[in-house]
Amino acid sequence: MTEDGRIFREAWIAGVRKHFPGEPKPGYVTPWEDTPEWERASAAAVFGQVREFVAVSAGTTAKLTREQKGRFVAICWIAQIHKHIDDPKPGYVADWDDLPKWQQETDADIFETIERQV
Repeated sequence: MTEDGRIFREAWIAGVRKHFPGEPKPGYVTPWEDTPEWERASAAAVFGQVREFVAVSAGTTAKLTREQKGRFVAICWIAQIHKHIDDPKPGYVADWDDLPKWQQETDADIFETIERQV
């Protein structure tokens, strides 16, 4: 489970470094070892949800668009935010269309990273 979360986090950091315009906030690229426990648990949970989705779909998730893949990661993450934070900031639970482009691309990258693991 820890390894799943670490893979998720590393995919997030790689996506942020690739897609974020300018210099990202330090919290966006915090290494796994310094990531808060609730974020570690959330990263592992979402990794598991994506892995299971790919598996029960018999790999046909490869036919999804990048947007569809990113949306799946985003909605799974929002559920984790609600699980761990009683009154989250609106930006933490923003709908797909309200997410910045860099975050949408990063979420799609995360899905594809996990998809390659299955």
